[in-house]
This record gives sequence, structure tokens and C-alpha cells, in this order.
Amino acid sequence: MDTLTYSKINQDVLRTLDPPDRTYVRLVAVLFAGIVMGALCWAYQIRTGMGVAGIKHPVAWGVYLVSFVFWVGIAHSGTLISAILYLFRASWRTSIARSAEAMTVFAVATAGLFPLIHLGRVWIVYWILPYPNQRNLWPNFQSPLVFDVIAISTYLTVSFLFWYTGLLPDLAVVRDNSKGIRRRIYGILSLGWTGTHIRWRHHGTAYLFFAALATPLVVSVHSVVSWDFALGIVPGWHSTIFAPYFVAGAIHSGLAMVITLLIPLRHIYRFEHIITMRILENLAKTIILTGLIVAYAYGVEFFIAWYGGNIVERDTFIWRAVGYYAPEFWMMIVFNTIVPLAFLFKKYRTSLTSLFVICILVNIGMWCERYVIILSSVAHEFDPYSWGIYRPTWVELGIVTGSFCLFFFLFMLFVKFLPSVSITEVKEALPPPTRQYEEHPRCSD
Repeated sequence: MDTLTYSKINQDVLRTLDPPDRTYVRLVAVLFAGIVMGALCWAYQIRTGMGVAGIKHPVAWGVYLVSFVFWVGIAHSGTLISAILYLFRASWRTSIARSAEAMTVFAVATAGLFPLIHLGRVWIVYWILPYPNQRNLWPNFQSPLVFDVIAISTYLTVSFLFWYTGLLPDLAVVRDNSKGIRRRIYGILSLGWTGTHIRWRHHGTAYLFFAALATPLVVSVHSVVSWDFALGIVPGWHSTIFAPYFVAGAIHSGLAMVITLLIPLRHIYRFEHIITMRILENLAKTIILTGLIVAYAYGVEFFIAWYGGNIVERDTFIWRAVGYYAPEFWMMIVFNTIVPLAFLFKKYRTSLTSLFVICILVNIGMWCERYVIILSSVAHEFDPYSWGIYRPTWVELGIVTGSFCLFFFLFMLFVKFLPSVSITEVKEALPPPTRQYEEHPRCSD
């Protein structure tokens, strides 16, 4: 960072917006093909009916809700890095905040699809929207589906405004370094930004406001998602620990996804001097903390099941460890709590290979956690006569694969068409320029 200048930061970040090479085009084409495959599977499910999914009595919630909770969790670390660390003035967040904010928006948008997919008859989605109508029908506000609609729409709106507000000065930088139609497009997107003192003051106030507004949403949104389960009397769900448990797990998985995205971005665009190893190391240390919190939550769950004396609750947790879903359960335990402890050693948290592999394993473990929590409880409820087993069908797996392709596809487009590193925030860490170094400073820089 000591060797950086304002002009060099501009050049390095704007270089990512150059015309794509063949590798980029091929990767985007593969991701788009995955999206089309997922869309075709969804269309087939709509045309044929929910019978093509593996959802049946007693398991009425399958991988659609598993993926919904997973993607909402992925979105939370973006707000943690951008909003909460901004409020605490953590300087190391500046070069990764933009990518984390974009990840938040794309993950929430992906999560918002799954309640619609799970609904089956998606054309009647307006029944759960809280608006007056001529039939005098109002949605049931005690339904978890309405909780999710309100939580996701609120979080998506605030996250997008927070992300776009931070983008405005950088869009002006792209505008000033572009020509023709490209300059006109970025001029419209930058909303006429001129870089005057008044605009910077209003920009700082708005960014601080959205950061303060988004911070409580980190806790509230995933707490609402946890109440989808905790409000039921199903064994393994009906627990007051679910809200902090889900929030900690969400931040744990989201931080792992941030590193998973940043390492390729850092390598491809030669951002070693901007996304430094110290930043990745700080993220790894945060993963240690969240992993320990998640491990504590796992232990408390089993302790409560034993100490509470409820036979059904205790049997449910034993079945999770030794029953049909035991492989997913032990993957959850090992990948989420034991594997991240490798970051205690500097050798592993300063190795890009170790960082990338461990974060991939954490993401797999967090998906397995949601899979075990949601499916094992309803599959092994109170009455042994009604116990059943659920496994996803090819239609469900195709839709879930399509959701991952959609997320990475949107992120790839973001990297190519918008500044993936916050130009203005990285510059704030540098000493003010003088004419000796910046002969032609721009007001928008």
C-alpha cells in the first residue's frame, strides 16, 4: 500500500473492466448453461407438479428451504465486512468491502427465488403479499412464508442501496476514463457525480446511515429465518438458541464465501498489493471466532436435549449422529468446527491454497448443517409410525445447481462491468496527493 498512488489505483482497478478474454467468456458461458439447466428443471416442475420433487410426507421442507437458509447466511458476511467494520473504522476492510457488498446483493437475490420455487404454484405468490384486494383476503402474518417475504425484501432493498451508494464515486471515475456510449452509460449510473465538497459530505452521511441501518439487519433477518423453525413444536427445532445460532452460522459461512471469491479475484487481476495477505489473514482469524461460536452452539443443542429430559428431543439428536443423515451430520461437525482450527497456525492462514480449500470445506459443511437441521427433525418426529426418509431428486439438484451458477454468474458480470475494489476507500488510506505526484488530479478521483 505504501507504493500506491491515486493514479495507480485507478489504473489497476479500471484494468478489470477491459474487454474479456476467452477464458472469461468460456466460464461465463458454462455458468449461463447451468442457469438454463436450473430454469428448465423449474419449468418442468411447474408443468408436471411438485411430485417430481422428493418432498413427501412427513418431510415437507426439502433442499429448496435448505438452500434458502444457506444463501441468506452467505449474504450476512457482506454486511458484516461492509457495515459493521465500517462503523468500527477497521481500515483493512476497504479493499474487500465492495466485493462483499456485491456478494450480499447477489446472495439475497438468489435466496429470494427459493420460497417461490418451494411454493410450487408460483403464479399465486400474490396471496402472501400484504396488500388490500377486492376479495377481502389478507395473508396469514403468522406464517413463516410471510416472515421470509418481509425479511428478504427489506434486506435486499437496504443492501442494494448501501452497495450502490458506495459505488457512485467509483462510477464517476469510470465515466471520466471512458469514451462514447460507455461514458454516457456510466455517466447515467453515477447520477451526475461531480466530486464537490457538498456531494462528498452528503455521500458520507448517506453511506454512514445505510451502514447503521444494515447493521441490525445482520441480526434480525437471520433471526427471522430461524423463527421459521423455532416457532414449530418439532423436536430439534423448538429452541430459543436458534436465533443466535443461525446468525453465527450465517456469518461463518459468509466469511468463507468471501475468501473463496477474493482469492481467484486477487490472482487473476494481480491485486496482491491491494488485497494483501494481511487482509486475508484477518478474515481467517474471524472465521476461527465464528467457528468456535458455532461449535459452542452445537454443544449446547446436545446438552439441552440431554438435560431437558425430553425423550423425543434426545432421540432426535442421537438419530442425527448415528442415523440415516449421519454422514452429513459428521461432515457438518468436522468441516465447521474442527477444520477452521487450522487457521490457528500462521502457516495455514497465510497460504492461499490452505485458505481456499478450508473455506470450500466450510461452505460444504454449512450447507450440510442446514440439510441436517431441516430434514432430520421432520423425518424423525414424535410418532414412529410416520417416520420417513427424504432424498432430493434430479429436479431439485438441478435447481440447486442452477442457483449456484446464478450467484457466480452475477458475480462474474459484476467484476467485469463495475469496479470490484472500492477506489475511493482504498485512496483514503493513502496520504493526500501533491502536484509532484498527481499532475492532473480529477475532482471525481
